[in-house]
Amino acid sequence: MKPREEFRILSTTAILGYGFPLASFEAGMARKPHLIAVDAGSTDPGPYYLGAGLSFTDRGAVKRDLEIMLKAGISNKIPVVIGTAGGSGADAHLDWCRAIIEEIAREQKLHFTMALIHAELDKGFIKEQFKKGRIKPLEPAPELTEAEIDATSRVVAQMGLEPFLAALEDKVDVILAGRTYDPVCFAALPIKEGYDHALSLHLGKILECASICASPGSGSDCMFGYIGEDYFRVEPLNPARKCTTLSVAAHTLYEKTNPYILPGPGGHLDLHETQFEQETDNIVRVRGTRFVPGAVNTVKLEGAKPIGFRTVSIAGARDPIMIARIDAIIAGVEERVADNFRGKLEHYRLRFNIYGRDGVMGNLEPHPSPAGVHELGIIIEAIAATQEQADTICAFARSTMLHYGYEGRRSTAGNLAFPYSPSDFHAGEVFVFSIYHLLSTEDPAALFRRETVRL
Repeated sequence: MKPREEFRILSTTAILGYGFPLASFEAGMARKPHLIAVDAGSTDPGPYYLGAGLSFTDRGAVKRDLEIMLKAGISNKIPVVIGTAGGSGADAHLDWCRAIIEEIAREQKLHFTMALIHAELDKGFIKEQFKKGRIKPLEPAPELTEAEIDATSRVVAQMGLEPFLAALEDKVDVILAGRTYDPVCFAALPIKEGYDHALSLHLGKILECASICASPGSGSDCMFGYIGEDYFRVEPLNPARKCTTLSVAAHTLYEKTNPYILPGPGGHLDLHETQFEQETDNIVRVRGTRFVPGAVNTVKLEGAKPIGFRTVSIAGARDPIMIARIDAIIAGVEERVADNFRGKLEHYRLRFNIYGRDGVMGNLEPHPSPAGVHELGIIIEAIAATQEQADTICAFARSTMLHYGYEGRRSTAGNLAFPYSPSDFHAGEVFVFSIYHLLSTEDPAALFRRETVRL
C-alpha cells in the first residue's frame, strides 16, 4: 500500500505582526503547503490588552503579514488560519483584525469566504456556570466570586479543536478565530484530514512560535512542518537556521511545568515515549507522542478587570552608601507617603522595583544581595483610583526619595539621577487577571459562536 502524502504546514511567524523575511515565506510556498497558519496572540503581555480591548501588536505590521499570507493563500487555494485574533481574542480584537482583512480584500481585489469564531462569553452566562459549580480555579488562581465576575471587563474562553473542525466542514478559505489554544491553528486541518491527533497537536506546539524552535531561534521567521503516518518533521526556511534535536526538544518544554505532560483543551499530550531524531543537518523528525483524552471536557477562561491608573517614575542611584541601605530607605519613604496622605488619600498602591538587585524576579530572586553592585535602577510605581491620584502619590514618593536623608549621606544635592524630563509618566488604566479558571462543558463547540462572511 502506497504511503499517504505528508501533510505540509507553513507557519509564518511567532505572532501575527512580528514579521518574517519574504525569502523564507517564498521558500515555504515552494514546498506547496496544504495550510498557512499563524498564532496571533498570547497572555504574555499581561491583562491590559484583554481588559482594554486593544491589540499589543501594531496594525501596520499585522496588515503587512496578513497581506502576504492572504494573497498567497487565496491565489493558491490554500486555507489560511489565524488564532487569537488581535492578541487577546475578545470580540473587540476579532473585529479589529477582521477590519484589516476586509481592507486587504478591497485593496487587493481578493474574493474568499471567511469563518469568524467568537471566543468572548457573556458575563451572565459565566455567572450561571459559576452557580452550577462548573468553574474551578486554575492554580494558583483563587476561587471565583460573583463580585469578581461583575468587576471583569471581558471574559474569553480558550477554544480547542471543535470550533475549527466545524468551520472547516464549511470549506471556508480563511478562519479568523478569537482566543485559541495555540497549537490548534496548525493541528485542526490535518486532524480533519485523518492525520494522527497527538502528532498534529505536538507539531502545532512547535509551529506556534515559528522559528523559535530553531538554532539560532527567532520569533520573526518562518518554519515548515510535515506530518506523516507516525511522525512529523520540522524544517527552518531560512538557511541561517537549523533545527536540532536539542532545539526542538527544548521548545517542546516551552511554557510547561511537567516535561512529559502537555495539558490542553480535551486532554493532554503524553511525551514519555517521544523521540527526537536528527534526520538531516537542519531537519528533525519526531515520533512517539500520544494523546490522552480528559475525563471531563474543560476550557480555560481568561478575564481582566480594571484596578485603577498608574504613574511611573524611573531613576538611578549610584551612591554605595544608599545602595547598602536601600531597603531601609524604601521603608522610610513608604512610611512618609502614608503619613502625609493619611485621612486624605489612603487607597493606593506604591511599589519600588529595584533593577540591579531583584528587579527581574522580585521575591523569587535567589541572589538578592546588592553586594558589589555599583548602581541601581529604581522604578517607582503608584496605582490609585484616578490618574491624578496616582500622579500625586508617585510625585510625592519620588521627591521624598530624592532628598531622603540616611546615615552616612555626604551630598545634599539629591540621591537620584533621572534619565527623562519630565520624570513621571502616565501609564494609564491598569488591569489584572480576575478570571483564570477552568469551565467544565459537555459541548465545547457550543461555547464559540461562528459566522461565515463572503468577501
